[in-house]
Amino acid sequence: MIVRKSPAEVDRMRAANLLVAEVLDMLRGMVVPGISTAELDRAAEQQILDAGAVPAFKGYSGYPATLCASVNEAVVHGIPTSTPLVEGDIVSLDMGVVLDGFYGDSAITLPVGDVPDRVSELLCVTKEALDLAIEAVQVNGHVSDIGHVVQRHVEAHGLGVVREFVGHGIGVALHEDPQIPNYGDPGNGPQLESGMVLAIEPMVTIGKPSVKVLDDGWTAVTRDGSLAAHFEHTVAVTDLGPEVLTRSSIVSDSLKAAG
Repeated sequence: MIVRKSPAEVDRMRAANLLVAEVLDMLRGMVVPGISTAELDRAAEQQILDAGAVPAFKGYSGYPATLCASVNEAVVHGIPTSTPLVEGDIVSLDMGVVLDGFYGDSAITLPVGDVPDRVSELLCVTKEALDLAIEAVQVNGHVSDIGHVVQRHVEAHGLGVVREFVGHGIGVALHEDPQIPNYGDPGNGPQLESGMVLAIEPMVTIGKPSVKVLDDGWTAVTRDGSLAAHFEHTVAVTDLGPEVLTRSSIVSDSLKAAG
């Protein structure tokens, strides 16, 4: 069942999602060669707790950390480790919070130092696909319109769209209806209505789109070992168009520089 939020509930979600954006901004400044994803995880958790919120992911179905930190060929759900990041890596940071009973959720992928042009293109195309997906969030549109624009943009650049993981509704639960695939034909699925809040998250690979889950039960990696990127925003459907609740000017500027 798709739950539409009242204006008061969307207000409460703004606060949760603004905190997510602020934490990701802080983490972006920390991502340099030599830092570990475990250090990033500790910093994120401390900022969340200091703000009076709690990490959304830690303990969720047994997940052990605050961040999902997915390095290089890891697509999503990478568990933070003490291994230092090195020049040329890319790292996807996915995190959520619970504040005042509502969830926030967002993800970014960052280069660690300098990366090759094709890797920069992967990051930029994935972020562009998210921006196009957000533009497709219009009252009386359909859920499949979102995935359609993602697939069209990504595949036009010779990149792969992950099928096994999808976006989702969000509110008083981290994962609510509807599911939001990043592929498909337009005009299908539930109709978009004001008050719906959606976590839209393209996951894109340089190589084949197929993934597998490692023995830790969480980390999903590309089967062919190719690099992957992941960007996510939480977006409210309104009569005036999409409202990005996790918008961050710092993250947007960083991606322009990476391009």
